[in-house]
Amino acid sequence: QVQLVESGGGLVQPGGSLRLSCVGSGRLFSIYTMAWYRQAPGKERELVAAIAHVGSTNYADSVKGRFTISRDNAKNTVYLQMNSLKPEDTAVYYCRQNGYGNDYWGKGTLVTVSS
Repeated sequence: QVQLVESGGGLVQPGGSLRLSCVGSGRLFSIYTMAWYRQAPGKERELVAAIAHVGSTNYADSVKGRFTISRDNAKNTVYLQMNSLKPEDTAVYYCRQNGYGNDYWGKGTLVTVSS
């Protein structure tokens, strides 16, 4: 069973930055697409960004130009650099690893953007 552990959330002022990290426990981390999702209060969970095993990326329109997803396969870690944060970015952010018949989620880390 793969475990995904997110960290890096917290309270930040509008316009600020945070970097989220997600560490996976599986030996085959490098072959999976990794993704960040978020869920705001009262809303459905949505895809924020994803990065394929070859490094190609895609982003939700709402975060393009502000967020950057990256990965370090040697550390079994995927990152989400979040800049120019807005109050509407407030949510619990989840890491997901899926593919090859498997689908794993972390427990999430809370990001609050408020003055």
